[in-house]
Amino acid sequence: METIYTESEIDKVAAAVIAKAPNKTLLFRAPMGAGKTTLIKAIAKNLGVSDAGNSPTFGIVNEYQNENGQLLAYHFDFYRLNDETEALDMGLEDYLNQDAYIFIEWPEKIESFLPIDSTEIEIEIIDIHTRRIKLKE
Repeated sequence: METIYTESEIDKVAAAVIAKAPNKTLLFRAPMGAGKTTLIKAIAKNLGVSDAGNSPTFGIVNEYQNENGQLLAYHFDFYRLNDETEALDMGLEDYLNQDAYIFIEWPEKIESFLPIDSTEIEIEIIDIHTRRIKLKE
């Protein structure tokens, strides 16, 4: 899947990502400011998350549930990680073994711990309003 979109089309793109991703572990590769968190929030909303909140940059992980409290997803932002073993210290393996979507920003920070069956999502900045998304199935 490859699509060019603007923020006004984000819900349609999010629905397409859910439909096309062959698994629940999604790796978001993009430069700072490309809209990784915005897309992840839209995907979470499409999954039925009641409140997607903010980027977990300072807390590293957010847990997303539906309004009934059912776990739907974990959202990781590894930008501030100094060493990939910090991810293990926070219990990454336990999170990865849950039956939930896993959204990972800055996956290159934990490259050796990424599941083999992850779906790569690249976001490219075309201009201030336009992005290109490539989903590698």
